[in-house]
Amino acid sequence: MSLPSYAGYDSTGIEHFSIPSFKFISGDSLDVRISYRSFNPSGGKAVIIPTCYGGRINDTLNFMGENGVLAACHVIVVAMLGNGESSSPSNEPNFPKSLDYRDCINSQYELLTKHLGIKELEAVVGFSMGGQQAYHWACMFPTFMKYVIPICGSAKTSVHNYAFIEGPKAALTNSIDYQDGAYRSKGTKPNRGLRAFGRTYCPWALSAAWFRESCYQDLGYKEVEQFIQDAWEDKFEKGWDAEDLLILARMWQAGDIGKTRQDGDYLKALQAIEAKVLVMPARTDTYFPPEDSENEVKYLKHGELAVIETIWGHMAGGGANPKDTKWMDDRIARFMDSKALDLSAMKEAIDR
Repeated sequence: MSLPSYAGYDSTGIEHFSIPSFKFISGDSLDVRISYRSFNPSGGKAVIIPTCYGGRINDTLNFMGENGVLAACHVIVVAMLGNGESSSPSNEPNFPKSLDYRDCINSQYELLTKHLGIKELEAVVGFSMGGQQAYHWACMFPTFMKYVIPICGSAKTSVHNYAFIEGPKAALTNSIDYQDGAYRSKGTKPNRGLRAFGRTYCPWALSAAWFRESCYQDLGYKEVEQFIQDAWEDKFEKGWDAEDLLILARMWQAGDIGKTRQDGDYLKALQAIEAKVLVMPARTDTYFPPEDSENEVKYLKHGELAVIETIWGHMAGGGANPKDTKWMDDRIARFMDSKALDLSAMKEAIDR
């Protein structure tokens, strides 16, 4: 089982943990590999950061820069199942046809407890699908972590979010070179489909204001067409496997922490979360709009809402804009300062 091999892929520091006969929610059983990277392994408190959709271990925002909020922690960035680094359709021919967030969390829990010897976490931090994994962590292992920080994510994928994902999926699966999935047996790759996927995905990731202000020029692209081709079409054509993209997209669409309960009630699942939760949506995110986050925070016993005021849309939460990243780092630092948090709670109680 190999790591991605495209030009530019960064495998620095990546390690692997094998789990024999891992049982998937679907009922399938398979030997799986979990890929991860430990940053500052001799650090004190442990923090896990799962990857996002379209993300790899070494391009995941880890808040470990100079004076970063997690710089003194042992940070484990882990590739979720299906992303091409851990076991995925692209590197395991017998990989199940369906994947569930609970599969990701169960495998990550085994990595931490059985391989790394970690008995508790200071925090689970995640962006986008990583944020949805953070919510699942809070529901599945409620006493294992102190803080949960979903960034531009949700406890349940909205109907609008579901509909958005259908667009890029359709662009890929209806391409002539996807051949209704038969391309693999013919030894080809659906390059046109992958480029169509990236082109369709692009405008959703950033806000209308971002495009109106030609912010792509700040990234070195003179024209928007160059940005679409180089940053989006090329990324998915050269760096991603079609079946990995599709199985992750289906898991994203089915995201719902209610599935961690027998009654399936995601609002009760939110109410049952014991960890302190900092919910961080971006003001202009079209996938996970702040209105959805505002509603979720109402049901959290120990929840706070911190909206990232930005025109960088969904991408703000992944570290695309240094100004937004600095704001997130500072806000997380205040949140994880228990003394400051308790004083803030006291002040709110007095004001009421």
